[in-house]
Amino acid sequence: MIPYVRDITFEYGVCDQVSPMIRRVIARNPGPFTFTGTGTYIVGRGQVAVIDPGPDLPEHLEAILAALEPGEKVSHILVTHHHSDHSPLAGPLKAKTGAPIYGCAVGVQAEESTIRTEAGADLGFSPDISLCGGGQIIEGEGWTIEAVATPGHTSNHICFALKEENALFSGDHIMGWSTTVITPPDGDMTDYMESLERVKARGYEVLWPTHGPPIRDVTPFIEAYAAHRRAREAQVLQAVKDGHGKIVEMVPVLYADVDPRLHPAAARSVLGHMIDLVRRGKVVTDGAPGIDSLYRPAS
Repeated sequence: MIPYVRDITFEYGVCDQVSPMIRRVIARNPGPFTFTGTGTYIVGRGQVAVIDPGPDLPEHLEAILAALEPGEKVSHILVTHHHSDHSPLAGPLKAKTGAPIYGCAVGVQAEESTIRTEAGADLGFSPDISLCGGGQIIEGEGWTIEAVATPGHTSNHICFALKEENALFSGDHIMGWSTTVITPPDGDMTDYMESLERVKARGYEVLWPTHGPPIRDVTPFIEAYAAHRRAREAQVLQAVKDGHGKIVEMVPVLYADVDPRLHPAAARSVLGHMIDLVRRGKVVTDGAPGIDSLYRPAS
């Protein structure tokens, strides 16, 4: 069982000091994919970085600017990935502050699916400074942030590690309130599982997801997150062995305890498992794995 963390106290538009170096303002965009809304983080004092500006809501832009103290300047705008609850406000915030946008551009595989699995995609997202591949160091007054490549949820997902607090802004890669949606072709289950292990190996003291409260018992949480994926993989594989070769047949059974509004997203997640299982030679199908393909066990 994943030890979900869902308790959070906040007011929309109000800036909260959540750690010595981190402030947070939550956008008014709650929903089945965003929990209470997008948590935009402000790091540092004086010269600050803004992480995941969020959806293009004028009231949220004003709340971010109002959170700045007199004389403070936004020097960096950091974006974890291109979904419409994370990146669209980066442009308006840049226009107001002059700060450059950092992130990884949308990959060639990114596309809108006919099945809605997220809050939507900002397919035009194009940062001023590329962080693809990770490892880049971004510095301001009293703070140091490293870009950590974490493909899986999307091909261009980047987390941001705050050195001074041994903390990771985990975007949608790891969330306390829910598991992460993996939506092919842009999302990739193989990459996702490798990225989880990479984050776990770094030994962060706290994770700050873009949605929901922080995760403070990091290693056990990530282990439970990964175990959940492996358990789901085993269920998918067993369903194929039992003769349920179509994804549409599996989802209502495998996700019986999940909000039906999320079943389309679950179907895409099952497809992510199928692509991974086909790569590893555990399942076969005719042609490229797809949402409507017929799957069967490898002999």
